Amino acid sequence: MNIYVLMKRTFDTEEKIVIENGRVSDDGVNFIINPYDEFAIEEAIKLKDAHGGEVTVVTVGSEDAEKELRTALAMGCDKAVLISTEDVEDTDQWSTAEILAAYFKDKSFDIILGGNVSNDNGTGQIGPRLAEKLGIPHVSTIVKLEINGNQATIERDAEGDTEIIEASLPLLVTAQQGLNEPRYPSLPGIMKAKKKPLEVLELDDLDLDEDDVEAKTETVEVFLPPKKQAGRILEGDADSQAKELVRLLKSEAKVI
Repeated sequence: MNIYVLMKRTFDTEEKIVIENGRVSDDGVNFIINPYDEFAIEEAIKLKDAHGGEVTVVTVGSEDAEKELRTALAMGCDKAVLISTEDVEDTDQWSTAEILAAYFKDKSFDIILGGNVSNDNGTGQIGPRLAEKLGIPHVSTIVKLEINGNQATIERDAEGDTEIIEASLPLLVTAQQGLNEPRYPSLPGIMKAKKKPLEVLELDDLDLDEDDVEAKTETVEVFLPPKKQAGRILEGDADSQAKELVRLLKSEAKVI
């Protein structure tokens, strides 16, 4: 099988968000593979183990993402591709889908996997946009995947319920928590990853230029949610507390 995985480099989930000059600052920040993409990587490796073939992990972004691509190779992927957008002033989900569509237009693939959302922007748009551009079926939030020949049987999370879907390959799916338990890179895997191919492509290599992929959306403002105020302890007997609670809900919280 020709298996591809879409991967994004994101902030570590433990990082504190700091806003400077209207943007989220990445100074001194630790980056990781987007957690939902880890589920996709693990499932791709399991598919390779079951059906043979190779796994190629692809990311769009800065050359700093080579570290996360090497981690994916250490987990068990066979090849990595970095499509550099260093020269593009601003990108969005539309930009990423356009770049990926240009990359895949001459590729032969059976299945493309990705995370359902990223833990930074959380839009969940890349998978559906890319599938539409490639003209292939797409199933999101999958929690189980079985492939038999040219047919895939998929279970997807549907807001707490489960849907069972059958689809033909080629296919694009996006992974939800519960699909699997991603493995940690082993020491032999880390050593092997150093020798595995990692290809760096520029937009020129895909017959694109900066104007072709400039963002279609504009970020007007970036801000943190308001700080939570400390809780208040009401004094007195039950009747006094009840009256004070009603007063606060009316005058301060304004919810009644």
